[in-house]
Amino acid sequence: MSDEAQAQREALGARLRGFRKDAGYSSGRAFAAATGWQESKVSRIENGRQNASEDDIRVWCELTHTQDQAGDLIATVRHIEELWLEWRRQLQAGAEPRQRKALPVYARTKVFRIWHPTVVWGTLQTAEYAAETFRQVVDYYEIPDDIDAAVAKRMERQRYLYEGDRIFNVLLAEQALSTSFGGPDVMRGQLDRLLAVMSLPRLSLGLIPARAPMHIWPGNSFSMFDSKLVLVETYSAELSVTQPREIALYAKAFDLLKRSAVYGQSARALIAQALARLDG
Repeated sequence: MSDEAQAQREALGARLRGFRKDAGYSSGRAFAAATGWQESKVSRIENGRQNASEDDIRVWCELTHTQDQAGDLIATVRHIEELWLEWRRQLQAGAEPRQRKALPVYARTKVFRIWHPTVVWGTLQTAEYAAETFRQVVDYYEIPDDIDAAVAKRMERQRYLYEGDRIFNVLLAEQALSTSFGGPDVMRGQLDRLLAVMSLPRLSLGLIPARAPMHIWPGNSFSMFDSKLVLVETYSAELSVTQPREIALYAKAFDLLKRSAVYGQSARALIAQALARLDG
């Protein structure tokens, strides 16, 4: 979310907390019992860590006898939702503008922390693999076909692997080695590319084996740019996280994911196994 959206979500939560206390519910636990919700849900809404739905607002206002405020609060919820960056809005001119928009962020960033559970991270992709991912994007969102231009911009990002003193900490789940884009030849080229970039001095590539003990659930893919911005991609939107306490949670998640990862020869062995499966 943007800073504006987060600020509004926190303000809404504070207002709802006031309604709860004024109605005689001295704790979130008591209010959760009255609503049938989890206590954690009440806490997340009041502290701006979770969006309240329109139905949540109606229930809240009914129990706190503030039904006259419901219309205004529902309008606030709808406005916060509008501040989400809808993919269709971002992609309405094609995929290339979104790729171009990423370049200044990459240029400014010194330390990258990347987690992808199912797909190879864009900056490590081959052109052929990237083209297949963009082909799915074009088909899914029904946007203009500018695949060649989008691939060119994505490939342009790769120069940052070699320029300056940037550090790239990349985690992929083993599934990313097997998620097929473009068939065996494309996948073979992509896996060979991973083996090649592993030797780059400022790239740390970790792989989480499918059977590795996990210390946190895999969740969505996310990209951390220093400690200033986290981008989380979903099917419908891109979530921009800029609040320090939320960024700290993603940093903690990354550290927990790293505990399950293997590096060096062990990671190369997983890639070799994926290549062998293609040949088998």
